[in-house]
Amino acid sequence: MSESNTGRTVSGEDEVVDLCRDLIRIDTSNYGDHSGPGERAAAEYVAEKLAEVGLEPKIIESHQGRASTVARIEGEDPSRPALLIHGHTDVVPADAADWTHHPFSGEVADGCVWGRGAVDMKDMDAMTLAVVRDRLRSGRKPPRDIVLAFLADEEAGGTYGARHLVDKHRDVFDGVTEAIGEVGGFSFTVNENLRLYLVETAQKGMHWMRLTVEGTAGHGSMTNSDNAITELCEAVGRLGRHQWPVRVTKTVRSFLDELSDALGTPLDPEDMDGTLAKLGGIAKMVGATLRNSAAPTMLGAGYKVNVIPGQATAHVDGRFLPGYEQEFLADLDRILGPKVKREDVHGDKALETSFDGALVDAMQVALRAEDPIARAVPYMLSGGTDAKSFDDLGIRCFGFAPLQLPPELDFAGMFHGVDERVPVDGLKFGVRVLDRFLDAC
Repeated sequence: MSESNTGRTVSGEDEVVDLCRDLIRIDTSNYGDHSGPGERAAAEYVAEKLAEVGLEPKIIESHQGRASTVARIEGEDPSRPALLIHGHTDVVPADAADWTHHPFSGEVADGCVWGRGAVDMKDMDAMTLAVVRDRLRSGRKPPRDIVLAFLADEEAGGTYGARHLVDKHRDVFDGVTEAIGEVGGFSFTVNENLRLYLVETAQKGMHWMRLTVEGTAGHGSMTNSDNAITELCEAVGRLGRHQWPVRVTKTVRSFLDELSDALGTPLDPEDMDGTLAKLGGIAKMVGATLRNSAAPTMLGAGYKVNVIPGQATAHVDGRFLPGYEQEFLADLDRILGPKVKREDVHGDKALETSFDGALVDAMQVALRAEDPIARAVPYMLSGGTDAKSFDDLGIRCFGFAPLQLPPELDFAGMFHGVDERVPVDGLKFGVRVLDRFLDAC
């Protein structure tokens, strides 16, 4: 803790909201092609906040403006394996015209901090900064070394952030065996006696792909049985409407078992409608982890209304469950047919770890200390995070960015959505839980 200009002691809880607002006000929109502002300003802000409390942060730039900040905190027992706490500072773009409050204003309204990145994931960046600054000001070392990484480019696959550090600056992660990061530790209220906190132990793999069909170019007034647009649209339509089979992985089975116990009723993954109807606001997030998926997201063809183009393209966001990549690719090619050429734009593996060990115990202890009706449970993330890069170093990764949320908040809808916001009380809860977690980890 430190003292403010008024002499009042300032804690991590006191400053987490301002840290979150400051980070949101730094536009770090990632368009995937270096056309955005980059993360340099955010990296410098983080480095300044860490240096103020005695750390020696390092800014690593992989491309002009694409900067990450890393630092290491010495623990009580440096001989123990280190823990990585990672977060990304880039965000997906936002159109201010669609928002109630400007997406880069960091407005506080209705008990929430509003803005792009409020939950994905400048909230966790702010909570991490708040906890670290509080602990270092008060001389409270963690039990073991902590490596901090505030990363660029996660929203476009991490090539210029986590992947760059893993490939070019591996020494940053010397001794690290475990990690916590985004999209986990948030609450799902079952009833007045039980709140589940979903800890991410698995995530789907990805194949972002380009589909191409070559056809015969010609005049728009002529009959053309080899129209590339027609062939591509039919294939994309088949793909977009395809009902992928249910595949229950170890993590999903554990989650459904825990939820079934909590609700006191069986949950059948084969009965999608019945199962998801009982999940409320997290139904979209959990439902996507029961199947492989392929969502058409972009189309491109032609340059003039009376010209049939010789080529048409589409982009697809493909996600596969752990252990089901080959099945996914075989199904994909069967659905698309022989005339569609498929190539990866970006691909990465699926991840899955078990829900056990001392780190999981520390999460549970920290959550229960702040919320007596808390129960931590494992779940699978339908998307991906920078954990995919850190897994290559043998680091066991979890999603644990603790937030206690009001039951009515559509948390899943906040990710990449309009009017993204995080409750102020949730941020302060997260600071308290992370502080306790570091004591126990």
